[in-house]
Amino acid sequence: MNRNKLFEKVDIYPVTCEALSRGRSDLFVLKELISAGTRIIQLREKGYTKRELYNLAVEFRRITSRHGVLLIINDHVDVALMVKADGVHLGQEDLPFAAARKLAPKLLIGISVHNLLEARAAQKGGADYINVGPIFKTSTKDEKPIGLKAFKLISSKVKIPITVMGGINEDRLPQVLKAGARKIALISALTKAPDIGRAFKRIRKQIEAASSH
Repeated sequence: MNRNKLFEKVDIYPVTCEALSRGRSDLFVLKELISAGTRIIQLREKGYTKRELYNLAVEFRRITSRHGVLLIINDHVDVALMVKADGVHLGQEDLPFAAARKLAPKLLIGISVHNLLEARAAQKGGADYINVGPIFKTSTKDEKPIGLKAFKLISSKVKIPITVMGGINEDRLPQVLKAGARKIALISALTKAPDIGRAFKRIRKQIEAASSH
């Protein structure tokens, strides 16, 4: 099955952050999420050197390949290509989309957007998906939260898949689902959970219930 088809099936989109993982390693978090049934993982470690990120990405690719899980690398197209990841996720200040696409014609490329203008530009440019956020205030991003109203506007105008992110936890999930989001990107709601697998399954159950209505 091709990467875009697999991405369509994504509901929870976990993103790593070792500093927010209660002293547990990214590899531990990955294995817990795979056991719980994740379809995708984004390796995101802003403080790592390129070499540290590459070494970790090699391990992530080895494990995700074995389990048929999509691997997305945050920011670094070169690392994504070297480890044969499935995709790369870019922010507004990373390598421009056109340049990334030239380097990586077959990878899934996602782009973080904060408003309708950026969302439309990403779609027009050929992005495979966009990530809208931060929806709520979050410790992992400095940007001002854009709120669910902005998400609803963007989702009504854009046809490519949309993930949402930023301060989403189990308490806020119902309002996010009510706004129409079905691909939920999460960091601390999973990485800080005492039982990662159990938290993942609870969240998936909520998404499935919303999707069946």
